[in-house]
Amino acid sequence: MALYRAGRVLLLLVTAAVVGRATAEPRPAGKEAVPLADVIDRQLAARWAAAGVQPAPPADDAEFLRRVSLDLAGQIPSVAATREFLENPSPDKRRRLVDRLLQSPAYVRHFTNFWRATLLPENNTPEAVPLRAIFEASMRDRLTANVGYDRIVREILTARLPRGKSFSEEGFLAPQQEQSIALAFYAANDGKPENLAGSTARLFLAVKLECAQCHNHPFAKWRREQFWEYAAFFAAATQKGGSRTISIPNTNTVVTAHFLDGKAPSSSDRTDPRVLLADWMTAAENPYFARAAVNRLWAYIFGTGLVEPVDDLTQEKERQPLLDELARQFVEHGYDLKFLVRGMVLSRAYGLSSRTGPSDPDSLRLFARMPVKGLSPEQIFDNLVEATGYEGPTEPARSEFLTRFAHEADKRTEFQTSILQALGLMNGKFVAQATSLESSTTLGAVADAPFLDTAGRIEVLYLAALTRKPRADERARLVKYVERGGPSGDQHQALADVFWALLNSGEFLLNH
Repeated sequence: MALYRAGRVLLLLVTAAVVGRATAEPRPAGKEAVPLADVIDRQLAARWAAAGVQPAPPADDAEFLRRVSLDLAGQIPSVAATREFLENPSPDKRRRLVDRLLQSPAYVRHFTNFWRATLLPENNTPEAVPLRAIFEASMRDRLTANVGYDRIVREILTARLPRGKSFSEEGFLAPQQEQSIALAFYAANDGKPENLAGSTARLFLAVKLECAQCHNHPFAKWRREQFWEYAAFFAAATQKGGSRTISIPNTNTVVTAHFLDGKAPSSSDRTDPRVLLADWMTAAENPYFARAAVNRLWAYIFGTGLVEPVDDLTQEKERQPLLDELARQFVEHGYDLKFLVRGMVLSRAYGLSSRTGPSDPDSLRLFARMPVKGLSPEQIFDNLVEATGYEGPTEPARSEFLTRFAHEADKRTEFQTSILQALGLMNGKFVAQATSLESSTTLGAVADAPFLDTAGRIEVLYLAALTRKPRADERARLVKYVERGGPSGDQHQALADVFWALLNSGEFLLNH
């Protein structure tokens, strides 16, 4: 059985071109995003010319394949998919690749992780685990159906909350599973109007309103009364009768719900105040909502936002025409997240190389080259599983790995691996088993392949781990090392050493 499994895996590795070309092409995307990419390209090219910045050269096919697979599907491609893409002469293969990824279950899984990490507070306690699971199951349904971003946010804002149950009570989410994405959000914020006000303003409007919760904002226009006027929209979530008022703590002041533009909802409207808030927030003319969503996704795709910090657009020093135009098109296309992401990754800027020598702050600020970006813990683990061909149970190894690799970096370009994380990769049980000749499916199949020479074996390991073929100098050095048998004199063990080194390299652990 083991010999059969190894043979089957090896067949997939070395006959990739046949397998890949037998796969049906995806249906064309429902909404064409190439014009959106053209808008991005024109505006960025004008910025480069004005600043006298020379953009980096285009990324080669291997670099682009790995990057877009990590950004859209959350993990590196298989050796089969890599060979097929690299050998495909079609001039529009990158566009077709993006279409396939956006239509894949991997896109749904990966962006479910992205939105969970974005919308739910980072909490690794045992009580938070079922909350995350419920949120993820619900978000997967929305992403699979490509529900508009405005509808997702509206659902979160206007959830019907079960009466008579506290947010921490077991079974709070059970009665209305169809709303579990929203109820999980409320539960994560303890159902408190002040928590919900701070979270929704920061996440959906890119306004750090919570800084005005206890006093007037020290650096922005927001006053304490405005914070609580906004929080009053959520008073109805925990009070009967659809209340629109809330008391400011430690004062005798009671305020009425007002939008952040200073306007109040109609006093004659008996609608749930949260519905009125959702109407105002997701309206096409809202000055914050679409821009906040576009800037957040841009920051994910390009490593940094068009405006920084991403959670506070009020710190924008000068108006960004590109952000305005992307936001306008996002609204016109029904807040379609796939439309927005697709336009970004098909742009010239996204396809630029990151291999450009010394870091130039101007080139990064102007998106004239692609920065190196950190991977999420889920991506690192899934990459290890894909590269090594691991077929065993992933729990509890996955949970332990995600906990160990949890990081607090605000930006993907500021990711740092701690000493404990590095040791976990180098000496951890999962990595050790996944790179051993006895248990690694990929390594075991490659080591005993009778029709691969040493250079061919090394090439397969590079494709599996780094989504590229080795350079000539790398190949020559490693062929010599393996054929000499490394320190042990055993060629198979030397090959395992090479694979272990690739999986512990910065190139494997980062997106570039």
